[in-house]
Amino acid sequence: MDAVLRQSKSMCPFLKKTSPATLRALSTSTRQSSPGGGSMSNLQTIARRCPIMGKALAVQTAKSGKVGLGGVAALGVIRAFSSKVNSGKAKLHTSRQHGARAVEDTLFGRENVPYPQHVKPTRQPAHHTAPKFDYEGFYNTELDKKHKDKSYRYFNNINRLAKEFPRAHMSKKDEKVTVWCSNDYLGMGRNPQVLKQMHETLDEYGAGAGGTRNISGHNQHAVGLEASIAKLHAKDAALVFTSCYVANDATLATLGSKLPDCVILSDSLNHASMIQGIRHSGAKKVVFKHNDLADLEAKLAALPAHVPKIIAFESVYSMCGSIGPIEGICDLAEKYGALTFLDEVHAVGMYGPHGAGVAEHLDYEAHLAGRPRGTIMDRVDIITGTLGKAYGCVGGYIAGSTKMVDTIRSLAPGFIFTTSLPPATMAGAKTAIEYQMEYQGDRRLQQLHTRAVKDSLSERDIPVIPNPSHIIPVLVANAELAKKASDMLLDDHGIYVQSINYPTVPVGQERLRITPTPGHIREYREHLVSALESVWNDLGLKRTSEWAKEGGFIGVGEPGFQAPEPLWTDAQLGVSEVVKEMKAGSGPVGVMEALLERETKETARAVSAAA
Repeated sequence: MDAVLRQSKSMCPFLKKTSPATLRALSTSTRQSSPGGGSMSNLQTIARRCPIMGKALAVQTAKSGKVGLGGVAALGVIRAFSSKVNSGKAKLHTSRQHGARAVEDTLFGRENVPYPQHVKPTRQPAHHTAPKFDYEGFYNTELDKKHKDKSYRYFNNINRLAKEFPRAHMSKKDEKVTVWCSNDYLGMGRNPQVLKQMHETLDEYGAGAGGTRNISGHNQHAVGLEASIAKLHAKDAALVFTSCYVANDATLATLGSKLPDCVILSDSLNHASMIQGIRHSGAKKVVFKHNDLADLEAKLAALPAHVPKIIAFESVYSMCGSIGPIEGICDLAEKYGALTFLDEVHAVGMYGPHGAGVAEHLDYEAHLAGRPRGTIMDRVDIITGTLGKAYGCVGGYIAGSTKMVDTIRSLAPGFIFTTSLPPATMAGAKTAIEYQMEYQGDRRLQQLHTRAVKDSLSERDIPVIPNPSHIIPVLVANAELAKKASDMLLDDHGIYVQSINYPTVPVGQERLRITPTPGHIREYREHLVSALESVWNDLGLKRTSEWAKEGGFIGVGEPGFQAPEPLWTDAQLGVSEVVKEMKAGSGPVGVMEALLERETKETARAVSAAA
């Protein structure tokens, strides 16, 4: 058979572009019934459409006396055809198109080749006359489900004002609101040093990148940004993507599909980008309970030692504010031979002496002294982060070993086939990273504002899901009421806090997610707390004490529940003595206000110096 195919492939454009394996498959698989009721191979179906092969098939059919030809008969026709060509008695079949596309079209029956006269097209199946699928009806049904379970998402027209942030305007410029749910945690989207660098780069290099990194989008801005990211995380290399969603998806999908028999162990509260990346990888997924080291170890121990494993988890879980047990996971990874994949999206810029995230913060003094080797961050294999939250720009990245980064750069479709970030964006992000590496005032002030808001809400019995991070999740536990609370804050009080519902959080755990920034001064904080008090009264929402009477829920009002201490310690914030006085009850609330005022002035001086 192979000899016949080799001979024929040198003469026929279709055969020349088709592998022997494909021809074998075509010759043995059936596609439709022949006019006489027998089965026809896919190869025969294609051959009947060829002016030359169609005639040869007819002759072969007449000789054999069989209407339905299988693979053997079809190969016989190929032999006959090849011998005719060799003797010069038949002309080659030529197509209107050439190359791989022509072969693809012929292979799947798309080429407009007429049937030979002796072969009549088969009757169209009955489904061609049946009603078509109702696409608009499908869309309507799915949207109705979202409306009925109150999880339909509405988008408010919020336009951030760079010179006034956290203030913004709605559709009309005179409709001012205060934004309390931005992920621009440090207000770097308005930092004068960042804006200046972006303006200069935009004027010199234009708006877009011009293409993918491989074709025309690779430039000095990408090289410089990746070098700064690698330095930030004390890693050998880094790679920038258009977002961290893409970075997580592309990296996990690539590693999971390329590592033989890979198993990916995923925290149950992982972000959708990691879940999607694992799904795209095709690798086996094992979900372990949120932050549960015992459950993770049990699942690791059940896997063969030689199997490649990846533990995917986060440092700050953005909807509840919990912190991943990074050191414990590194211990288990080393014990069972797994890679660690840490998402620091909601932590970069926010934690650590240089803003590298929670992994850096856990060895605060060592990193402050410039000794990253042997630290927890050094033990993490792959770190992913974003440029679109605390750094105020857009984009995502991975950081790790040179070989790992080069593997993703070389194999990940999510990187290879995506247009690069614009030069101005990368220049701005690089400036933001370097600014935060040198200055801690923004993140200290943000942490102080977070403490002040949490304390004020606690005093008013408004339920905050306890956590040690900068996230303030206010529990509502009802999708419809959470939406009403958000609307009332916006319409009646000029405060924008988006409600969070399924699938971002489980049904029944709906909440308002509040994120203070360094710009949320005392005036804004008092307005927020007063507005929340009013909304809780108007809607009759449960208070912390009411949750406690029902036995508590996800940390709110649970008997015996010990709220975790803030990740930023009093000593690290430089306010140990003041906070001790407040906790002892000997200091007035004004002490915190004085502290906030001092930090605010220092931050203002830093911003002015940057400008």
